[in-house]
Amino acid sequence: MADGGDGVAAAGGRGPLKLAMWWDERVDFQAAFLQCLAKHVPNIYSSEMDPLLEKQEELVQVTIFYPLERCLFGEDPDICLEKLRQSGSSQLCGKVFKSGETTYSCRDCAIDPTCVLCIDCFQNSIHKNHRYKMHTSTGGGFCDCGDTEAWKAGPFCTKHEPGAASTTQENSECQLNEEVMAQARKVFPSVIQYIADMTIWKEEKELPPELMTSREKTDNYYCVLFNDEHHSYDHVIYSLQRALGCEFGEAQLHTTAIDKEGRRVVKAGPYASCQEAKEEIKRHSENVSQRPLHVEVLHADVVAHQKFALRLGSWLNKLMSYSSDFRQIFCQICLKEEADYENPCFISMLMLWDAKLHKGARKVLHELIFSSFFMEMEYKKLFAMEFVKYYKLLQKEYISDDHERNISVTALSVQMFTVPTLARHLIEEQNVITTITKTLLEVLPEYLDRNDKFNFQGYSQDKLSRVYAVICDLKYILISKPTVWTDRLKECFLEGFCSFLRILTCMQGMEEIKRQIGQHIEVDPDWEAAIAIQMQLKNILLMFQEWCACDEDLLLKAYKECHRAVMRCSTNSHSRAKTFFHLCGHTLEYRPYRVSVDSVSIHLPLSRTLAGLHVRLSKTGAISRLNEFVSPKEFQVELLIDYPLRCLSLVAQVAADMWRRNGLSLISQVFYYQDVKCREEMYDKDIIMLQIGASLMDPNNFLLMMLQRYELADAFRKIMPTKDQDLIKQCNTLIEEMLQVLIYVVGERYVPGVSDVSKEDVVMREIIHLLCIEPMAHSAIAKSLPENENNETGLENVIDKVAVFKKPGVSGHGVYELKDECLKEFNMFFYHYTKTQHSKAEHTQKKRRKQENRDEALPPPPPPEFSPAFSNVVKIMNCDVMMHILRTILQRVVELETHLWTEAMIQMVLHLLSLGLLEEKQQLGKAPEEEVTFDFYHKASRMGSSALNAVNIVMLLEKLKGIPQLEAQKDMINWILQTFDTVKRLREKSSFSTVTTISRSEATKGDETQSTQDKDKAERKRKAEAARLHRQKIMAQMSALQKNFIETHKLLYENTQEAQGREDSIMEEESIPIAIDHYRIALGPKRGPSVTEKEVLTCILCQEEQEVRLENTAMVLSACVQKSTALTQYRGKTLEDSDGTLDPLFMHPDLSCGTYTGSCGHVMHAACWQKYFEAIQLSFRQRLHVEQIFDLENGEYLCPLCKSLCNTVIPIVPLQTQKINSEDAEAIAQILSLARWLEIVMARISGYTANITKEEEPKNAPAVVSREKGDSALDFHSILSFGIQPLAKYSRSIKEMLVLFATTVYRVGLQVAPSESDPRIPVTTWSTCAFTIQCIENLLEDEGKPLLGALQNRQHSGLKALVQFAAAQRTTAPQSLIQKHLVRLLAVLLPDVKVEDTPSLLDIDMFHVLVGSVLAFPSLYWENAVDLQPSSISSSYNHLYLFHLVTMAHITQIILTSTTESSTAQSQDDSEEARTAEAFCKEVSQYTSGCFSQNTPGWHIWDCVKKGITPYLRCAALFFYYLLGVPPPEELLVVSDEGQFKALCSYLSLPTNLFLLYQEYWDTVNPLLQRWCADPAVLSYLNGKSIAIRYPRKRNNLIDLPEDYSCLLNQASQFRCPRSSDDEQKHPALCLFCGVMLCSQRACCQELVNGEELGACNFHALHCGAGVCMFLKIRECKVVLVESKTRGCFYPAPYLDEYGETDPGLKRGNPLHLCQERYRKLHLLWQQHCIIEEIARSQETNQIFFGFNWQML
Repeated sequence: MADGGDGVAAAGGRGPLKLAMWWDERVDFQAAFLQCLAKHVPNIYSSEMDPLLEKQEELVQVTIFYPLERCLFGEDPDICLEKLRQSGSSQLCGKVFKSGETTYSCRDCAIDPTCVLCIDCFQNSIHKNHRYKMHTSTGGGFCDCGDTEAWKAGPFCTKHEPGAASTTQENSECQLNEEVMAQARKVFPSVIQYIADMTIWKEEKELPPELMTSREKTDNYYCVLFNDEHHSYDHVIYSLQRALGCEFGEAQLHTTAIDKEGRRVVKAGPYASCQEAKEEIKRHSENVSQRPLHVEVLHADVVAHQKFALRLGSWLNKLMSYSSDFRQIFCQICLKEEADYENPCFISMLMLWDAKLHKGARKVLHELIFSSFFMEMEYKKLFAMEFVKYYKLLQKEYISDDHERNISVTALSVQMFTVPTLARHLIEEQNVITTITKTLLEVLPEYLDRNDKFNFQGYSQDKLSRVYAVICDLKYILISKPTVWTDRLKECFLEGFCSFLRILTCMQGMEEIKRQIGQHIEVDPDWEAAIAIQMQLKNILLMFQEWCACDEDLLLKAYKECHRAVMRCSTNSHSRAKTFFHLCGHTLEYRPYRVSVDSVSIHLPLSRTLAGLHVRLSKTGAISRLNEFVSPKEFQVELLIDYPLRCLSLVAQVAADMWRRNGLSLISQVFYYQDVKCREEMYDKDIIMLQIGASLMDPNNFLLMMLQRYELADAFRKIMPTKDQDLIKQCNTLIEEMLQVLIYVVGERYVPGVSDVSKEDVVMREIIHLLCIEPMAHSAIAKSLPENENNETGLENVIDKVAVFKKPGVSGHGVYELKDECLKEFNMFFYHYTKTQHSKAEHTQKKRRKQENRDEALPPPPPPEFSPAFSNVVKIMNCDVMMHILRTILQRVVELETHLWTEAMIQMVLHLLSLGLLEEKQQLGKAPEEEVTFDFYHKASRMGSSALNAVNIVMLLEKLKGIPQLEAQKDMINWILQTFDTVKRLREKSSFSTVTTISRSEATKGDETQSTQDKDKAERKRKAEAARLHRQKIMAQMSALQKNFIETHKLLYENTQEAQGREDSIMEEESIPIAIDHYRIALGPKRGPSVTEKEVLTCILCQEEQEVRLENTAMVLSACVQKSTALTQYRGKTLEDSDGTLDPLFMHPDLSCGTYTGSCGHVMHAACWQKYFEAIQLSFRQRLHVEQIFDLENGEYLCPLCKSLCNTVIPIVPLQTQKINSEDAEAIAQILSLARWLEIVMARISGYTANITKEEEPKNAPAVVSREKGDSALDFHSILSFGIQPLAKYSRSIKEMLVLFATTVYRVGLQVAPSESDPRIPVTTWSTCAFTIQCIENLLEDEGKPLLGALQNRQHSGLKALVQFAAAQRTTAPQSLIQKHLVRLLAVLLPDVKVEDTPSLLDIDMFHVLVGSVLAFPSLYWENAVDLQPSSISSSYNHLYLFHLVTMAHITQIILTSTTESSTAQSQDDSEEARTAEAFCKEVSQYTSGCFSQNTPGWHIWDCVKKGITPYLRCAALFFYYLLGVPPPEELLVVSDEGQFKALCSYLSLPTNLFLLYQEYWDTVNPLLQRWCADPAVLSYLNGKSIAIRYPRKRNNLIDLPEDYSCLLNQASQFRCPRSSDDEQKHPALCLFCGVMLCSQRACCQELVNGEELGACNFHALHCGAGVCMFLKIRECKVVLVESKTRGCFYPAPYLDEYGETDPGLKRGNPLHLCQERYRKLHLLWQQHCIIEEIARSQETNQIFFGFNWQML
């Protein structure tokens, strides 16, 4: 490379090569290196206010990096690096994720959810075909491809596999030679030292002495603004504008750079000037609630060296990617500690400074760590040890920092702690669990109260969320259970567990609350923090318990430590003297405590951890050795269950509304206590702790303790004396809650360890009970199941065993329905049901049983047997106190003390009785009667001695059957009595028989029971049949009366039928009166009669009926006029009328942008609509704070009935009946040929032109050449001789509405200000009529529907009103204006009319010409004195000849543009159509001077013409049907491809061989054809110099999307913003109309339109969809519908997972696949022009105060 002024390095102007040699010769490389940097770096980075980045990079490469690389390699560095690149890469991928990138995790193979793949590795791995999840990275992660510890299978993708091409060449070339390694050891220390020194440099004005140059120090300083997370984007911009006086754009540029890089130079100059700017920025950014922005004044040289240090880090990062040897040398140097220094090693020093660095420096540091330490397993371990060594300091720095976690060095913990071998090593060698738990205790001391319990009142949300990061680290360390336990691992884990118990000790009983009495609490206490920490700890608690359960001794030791901690917490508060409670001859000694009076806490993690360990002791069998570690005397089970019992009592009292004065905070805590997010380690464990108590305590004492804690002792000792209804209601609720908990204690056994069940059994039971409520979607079930540490619920493993999946339709989602055989598992009192779910499940199951003609009894299913450790729990069911409780409640019911019991209470009593009977029945079935000590039947049927107990439970149940209030429980009572009888027989028979006989006896009794049930079922069936017959009889009587009434009032009935609203009629009904096909012709003298009938419509606002007549006040249809590109052939081409001169008369055949008018079909009086609209305007003026959904200034409103968005109304104009006298028609047919008709028309036009020329001499007046001389006055009036009639007279109201709608069409169509006098108004109305018909025809063809037999009501009503309006609107405009437009239209067709700027035949859409000319033609009948219009006969000929002319022109278009392709099909038979086609093409070829090829076979030409003209004929049929009302042939009312063409030709008076038209009119058409073909534009196209539209036009569809969503994500990952050079991830949005990918919601791609900033999507929508567009936001998996800059809505994406659900935001992350039905629905939404309607409805139903900024999308 040549030396230059700036490129000279070192002293004496040495070039890069000489500099490299000079460095190599120096003994002290570091000094020489720094000397070079001191000289060049300040010069290179001298202009930081407006840096020339490319120039800086070029200078750095030449002056520093090239010499450095040359010194390192000893030869051309490019050659060496290329060799290294080709010789092999690491087996680890090592890609660092940026924020927004998609990551993939395999649910089958990943060790834990943190093991992820980048998109490239995923696409090339076996995991693509597994169960995977997709997620969006928050940034800072690392691709685990190649890490064998991260995957159970398939650790390598094909690119990183050891045998792959990129990793095979493990030869000498791959290794660095010793010379290069020696040079690296020489160069790297100096480079690393420089990076470290400058990165952490603190001085603002000075540099290190070795970087100081001999030149004089300059007074060049920079004012540098640093990023923080406290100030908003807008606040920083505002502060900079005020402080620096800069423009908004400059301030925005600074702010964007600060947010991205972490700091930015905002001012340059002398020190004093920069210092002043610093103070100003601080002053303007500081307020009462916010500290000022962080600003520093730094010398220019300091900034230059700090910037270069980061660039040098990036260079080093790139260098290390080439070679493992470079990485190892780097790691060795970074970890080296100098013996004579107290400072830590380089890497530790940089880590400790991390929180003080700005964002850009952190990113470079983290990239260095990723590319070096994390790519070498040995050094990863050493780095992890350094990390743990300074863990406390790092976490404390992070917690006091304000930057996000993904740019903190602490976020790297996941990369180390989740590696199983590394985690084991850190536990054994550095006791990392203890380190983390001690860190937690040290960062939370401010939240400890005087009792050393946490209290988070007034906590900082931001700071506490940073503490959660430490808790997450604990989860990472524990996420993989060890398979091999060493003594050292056990010892260190136990130490860590004991340290963790100290955290739980601080949480045990934290945030105690007291019941508020009298006055409501003033301020709700902060409760969220404590619950949030509980959620964070849930899986950690479970993981600790699982780790403990891996080894029996470890489990017992951990249990002992946990028990000791619980006892310490429990005994601290037990200072009160004991007292006694007597009931049923049993006495409980207890310490006085009342939940309603004393302090209570919902947080008991220690007690619940002990319960979890106890269950695991039971499961492993280690409980038999418990006495060795905790003696029975020390155990004190009463103390252990006391706190959980208090907590459950608190929940009961909250349910009884006893704590309502404590506010919402307590209600919220109770909700989360039982919610799926927390219940595993809160509510569930409290139930288990009660089961532990029930298994170890005397059952009577246990129940007495429950009665005492629930404060129900008096309720069961005597009848309550109080008459206070509130107190009685509270007491009843408490009894219900206590009974419910007793049901759970006895019946809830689906916990591994409590009974012999597996985790799969538990999940199955949860799913069964969820589906007993209702069929549910997969995501809803998953949300209702607790997740483990791997975010798995176990749902997929068992769901197919218990449920059947029902696929979704076009909308909604798939659901799972429970299998019938699983219904028997339903337990009405399932402990995870909320009260709402309980009621719903009960109702659903009773309804189902009723439909099956079965009784409504819902007994509990037989529960699994308790494990030995819990076997004594069942004793509480048959103890004395339980019997007393049950008997007391039943006695109150029998004695009709209605205020002392509830039906829910009785349900629970019955459920408990059922559980007791089932338990005894099960035990009798498994063992001889004498061995079964559980005697529930005996206790329940035993008489009591006292007066209260004079009857037993069985007798009480018999009496319950007669109580009316318990009718709903009658079936359940019968079931219990039958079960009592079954158990009784089992007991009796077993006294004489063996166990075998018992089984037989039970079977016999089962048959008897079944027989009884069969009788009940038969009785119910008989009653149901009788009821059915009774209903049938009544219905027959009603039907007879109805028929009689109709006969009697026949006339009234017929009139009512006739007056029904026409809006409900359909097309088939209209065609019924016409039976003769001869009359199904719309054009010419044989035109059939119009079918009209009296049209009476009902206003949806006032509900009054009115007949539609010309003289009546107007009735209107709500309508929406919008621009549309649905039919465009060239997407992106839009018409703009910026200067108001756009001519809309001629529509280009590409239909690039039309005006579509749609209606919802709802009718109003014009006056009613005006009042409604005015009321809306007034309402919105009074509600200024509410964001408007619609634009009132542009006439927008929502239809009062269906809430569709509308912006105008269409007046309903009645169809005028026209009949043709066949004799007159035949007579005129002899005279009025096409040639004669043309002469008459030309004469009329000539006359008008002459008059206009005399009066005004206007510019561009049409020139008419008359071929015949004669009486011009006679010819001028001859048009009137074939029949005229007076012009229809419209009411004033109708005329006003005609003008109103026409003005709206003009305003929207041309996007101009409204005007009632613009000459283009008639043209826009014809255009919208034609375009709307074309859109509907296209839609009908697309949907495969018949042309006129399947129109929706809204389409039918809208088209009918639109066509009649277009015909009537002519009367509101000057007829001379209409004539001018007509002449210009005819100039396209007729050779004798010459108008300037007439477009070529190939540049006009012929259907628009047809509609315009037909609707404008009556203006030729206008006379100065009289308003006339053509008669029916005149109209029929006018329509016929105009249609034939336009049709012949269109055929010519098709032949010229669409028959030139060579046909590939075989030669067809020679038909008449083929012969005439060939003959015609010869003429065309002659007229085009041979440019048109005549070699195309005739049959091919005919085929092209037939296909090309069919859409035009279909549109014409629709137009004439709604214009004239002549019924169509039957073939057009049904789908009939074969008969459609013939029917169209018949209806439109065309020969089926269209070329016969030319033969019929050849003399007349010949000159026209010559003119059409000789047009220069036509010849240009035929010579290949221009392009033209081909027919039939292509039908637009939404773009093709890939079937697999990951393909789209792959496209998005490769997307780069065209206007941004950085590699940050964007928010790509894919246009579904054209397939363009855009950078959405980013300032980089905003465009300025009319002075307003528009986002990329909005700007694209203007050109692609005329403001309306549809985008797929790929990273969010959402469709966005956009309409104008202020409106839009989100819509479900057409991608579904295997469960038929969408996944917005990729939150669930399941594989997604394209659903064609959903995508088709989106397509129809577009083609039906319903996007605007969908947006309006969405915004109305989802109104939010601060909406989405659609303008910036």
